[in-house]
Amino acid sequence: MEPLGWGQIFAQVVAQFLPVWVALLILFALSIRFKRRLALYGKLFDSVMGMCGFFLVMFWLFTALFAQGVELGGATLIPSIATFDPLAQIAAMKNKVPGTFIPDSETTAYLLGGDNLGRDVFSRMVVGAQKVMSIAPAATAFAFMVGVTLGLPAGYFGGRFDTILSFVANLVLAFPVILLFYLLVTPEIRKAGTEIPIWLGNTWTTSIPNILAAVLFLFPVAFFVILWNSRFHTQPGKRTLLIVLTVLLGLWGYSGLAFNADPLGLFGMSPNLLNVFVSVVFVNSPTVFRIVRGITLDIQTRDYVAAAQTRGEGPWYIMLWEILPNARGPLIVDFCLRIGYTTILLGTLGFFGLGVSPESPDWGSTINDGRKLLSIYPHPALPPAIALMSLVLGLNLLADGLREESLKD
Repeated sequence: MEPLGWGQIFAQVVAQFLPVWVALLILFALSIRFKRRLALYGKLFDSVMGMCGFFLVMFWLFTALFAQGVELGGATLIPSIATFDPLAQIAAMKNKVPGTFIPDSETTAYLLGGDNLGRDVFSRMVVGAQKVMSIAPAATAFAFMVGVTLGLPAGYFGGRFDTILSFVANLVLAFPVILLFYLLVTPEIRKAGTEIPIWLGNTWTTSIPNILAAVLFLFPVAFFVILWNSRFHTQPGKRTLLIVLTVLLGLWGYSGLAFNADPLGLFGMSPNLLNVFVSVVFVNSPTVFRIVRGITLDIQTRDYVAAAQTRGEGPWYIMLWEILPNARGPLIVDFCLRIGYTTILLGTLGFFGLGVSPESPDWGSTINDGRKLLSIYPHPALPPAIALMSLVLGLNLLADGLREESLKD
């Protein structure tokens, strides 16, 4: 049977994304209706550039959410966008062109063709969005926690503490990023017996990513404990409650994420995912540290900081509730840009075979699989490459729109 024409392929692809179009329509309608009440987020809709970027980012976010549908109690609430299992292989569909019908079917086709293993390229692109949208924002948020927690006191106090942290940050930044990722993600290249062993579940491990996870994943807990302690130091009851809840929930999540020791199994990562996640956090944290440190050095000379010092406020209160809120504009912009950088890094890791797993449908791995036959069959590599490019473009446009609106304040 003849493959579908390009017009039919386009129409079916658009139809598959129907849940995304509906979600975007509702989101934009509500946001524009109430934009004057939504502070900087609302002002984003006064910028054409910001709206375009926000559209692209939310398109892939909703795609990640609805990629494999939403079910409740056995009933399908939202149909799946992916038309096939992204790991399923049909031998007869190897390298088939877009729009080719699967064997013994006149209604079901590989919309964007098949790859070299007979997997559906469209489904792998859609499900690959889940990998990117689950890792990149979370890893960037963790990196910001580390960078803010260390950058604020380094800029505010200065001295030897600042000198040591700045030296370590510059040392990490001076290392080639790809080589650093390779060293972190492939622990078999380390010398046996040179790492400090740590307890992981029911065994000892000397993996560098596990050791880094044990250190880096403490920072979010420390950040919120310091945040509540500084904000509610005049309300001991509320402060104690918030700190206890933060410590209990934080250490619960920490035990699962860092050591895979969560008894309920709610928190945890596969070894490959942990390696990639920790590597991204470790590489991004020094840059965030330098940005926060520089902003702190500038803002701490302002009059409102001097007024807070005169009132007798503590250093951490001043850093977290006077300096940090006034640095939110540049940090929000950098956060968006850094998610884009992280997306590119994840794609690069997948391209070099250092992603979450060899068969993973993440965009980098899919591009690498399609690259091998690019001159003969370009269709397996192009969709994930365009998806990656559009998401990064959206994040950059969103950051530019936020910067443009924040400068008007």
